[in-house]
Amino acid sequence: MLLSVKNISVHYRKTAAVKDVSMEVAEGGIVTLIGNNGAGKTTTLRAITGLNHPSSGEIIFDGQKIDRLPPEKINKLGIAHVPEGRRVFPQMTVMENLEMGGYLRKDRAGYKKDLEMVFDHFPVLQERIKQLAGTMSGGQQQMVAMARALMSGPRLIVMDEPSHGLSPIMCQEIARIIVDIHKKGRTIILVEQNAMLALSLADTAYVLDTGNVILAGEAKSLLENDEVKKAYLGG
Repeated sequence: MLLSVKNISVHYRKTAAVKDVSMEVAEGGIVTLIGNNGAGKTTTLRAITGLNHPSSGEIIFDGQKIDRLPPEKINKLGIAHVPEGRRVFPQMTVMENLEMGGYLRKDRAGYKKDLEMVFDHFPVLQERIKQLAGTMSGGQQQMVAMARALMSGPRLIVMDEPSHGLSPIMCQEIARIIVDIHKKGRTIILVEQNAMLALSLADTAYVLDTGNVILAGEAKSLLENDEVKKAYLGG
């Protein structure tokens, strides 16, 4: 397994946001976490990328225990985070945002190759390379956030609500880009409020409710699960 999350709990002060959560991510796969607001999806991603440390349990990436490492060391190991709400640097240009994504890299040849790959995935960003990120549309800012994460050269990329607040057409475009990124060899963990979209893209799915994993299995199987249909797919 590329990533193993083993019985982690994460607290905000005395409140447990995630309780005894376990999941596995095989290299080359797409894993999705679905659930209602407050289910613990974002907290789980933040624990994986070092933004919140688990109060118990462990997280192992490529054989190395990472649950006590700071975010920058986790990023250097090969995990990148596309945060909820995009979080681009609004007063920086598109190119400056991408440079921030690759800030920790030393391999200039790999950096240049990934920059070409990013512009292949997101041609609109190459066209707007000098534009301030804060002046772009929501969909374009989401592309900047995804491209910035890719510039770190990750083996695993975690995406938190990449379609949130976007038009149906832009949601389809983001889904296409996720598929393309996966085809280029990236392993992906996807959190999506749009459960239909998430389950249609993923190989494996975990359903979270109030901080607990209540269901797990093949994404296609969960699409046909009556409980999942009723709770997350509109019946």
